[in-house]
Amino acid sequence: MSSRMPITKSTGSYWDNIPRLRRAVDEADAVVVGAGAGLSAAAGFTYSGERFKKHFSDFAEKYGFSDMYSGGFYPFPAPEEFWAYWSRYIFINRYTDAPKPVYDRLLTLISGKDFFVITTNVDHCFQKAGFDKRRLFYTQGDYGLFQCSKPCRQETFDNEPVIRQMLERQRDMRVPTELLPRCPRCGRPMTLNLRSDDRFAEDEGWHEAAERYESFLRAHKSGKVLYLELGVGFNTPGIIKFSFWRMTAENPGAVYSCVNNGQAVCPSEIANRSILLDADISQVLKDL
Repeated sequence: MSSRMPITKSTGSYWDNIPRLRRAVDEADAVVVGAGAGLSAAAGFTYSGERFKKHFSDFAEKYGFSDMYSGGFYPFPAPEEFWAYWSRYIFINRYTDAPKPVYDRLLTLISGKDFFVITTNVDHCFQKAGFDKRRLFYTQGDYGLFQCSKPCRQETFDNEPVIRQMLERQRDMRVPTELLPRCPRCGRPMTLNLRSDDRFAEDEGWHEAAERYESFLRAHKSGKVLYLELGVGFNTPGIIKFSFWRMTAENPGAVYSCVNNGQAVCPSEIANRSILLDADISQVLKDL
């Protein structure tokens, strides 16, 4: 099932769909949550505007980029500058709480249900909100982990102590050279455990989470299953969106729901078992 199929953009009005989604949650034997960047954006983890200016105005003035995402790809001239930028970035997006209680509301909504979460987000918001980590699969990595840049092993390392030191000790947009992270196994420079190419390290914890997710899906191939997609766009649709469409089509008892401001769509094939909410996720969860 792919995006080349006929697409439906509406399954009714907002106030018709809110009670429909509430009933789908209540009646579901299992809920599979698929979360993308739009969920964290709804929680206040925005990468531009005032939040960017507050934390990166000096970088913006010197290098000319206007949002955190662009800054993440900037070719900084020295690793000391690279890690000055990224230590701030990681701290505010991984080690601080989201401004809005969106993840808390989601947990309240599905608490008591048999659920599992698959997410492309790397900001750890689910666990900070109290979700059981054994019900989470972070497919694309974690801002809170380092890995060898090669990598020499499929291994990751917690980075919070070093990131906090970088944040405290940086001056003039540079961190001290002695804080530059090196792989403890081979001595190469460390990088972030984020999936951007074939050098992404899938450590033991990643594989265990993947197996738990697959086991959950196998256990709920039939019956009343709600596939609840929140803030997933079309950057990497094969991970969540297309698989949710396929599993809904294969299970006559399943319901698919997409909540996404501007991108709430589904294939026409499953439209009669879909609930589309083209709206702000924060408001939807509050209304539910």
